[in-house]
Amino acid sequence: MRAIRGATTVSENTVEAMRDAVMELLDELEKRNQLHTTDIISVTFSVTRDLDASFPAAIARERPNWDNVAMLDVQQMHVCGSLERCIRFLVHAHLPVSTPIYHSYLRQATGLRPDWSR
Repeated sequence: MRAIRGATTVSENTVEAMRDAVMELLDELEKRNQLHTTDIISVTFSVTRDLDASFPAAIARERPNWDNVAMLDVQQMHVCGSLERCIRFLVHAHLPVSTPIYHSYLRQATGLRPDWSR
């Protein structure tokens, strides 16, 4: 079992902005890691307290073959001065140890892990 991290930000707290960000982030996850939903064990999404327009897991379930993936949404712990309007994920997947892992940090979230950002 391997873990893959990722994060992105949204410009505003709307369903549309969250959908665009989540879909972009998951597109990047699948593409960069050549990941198939059958490999995914579970996904935990966290959002900052300023995002409540939608559940990232509900958005992810709109994707082909994602309706059978175990997913959970939680609220990220608030820390004064931390990045706002941020969506993060932690994916657990069946991948060989020899497979390189590419963590995806997009938009303003690139500052969270510049060492993992493209």
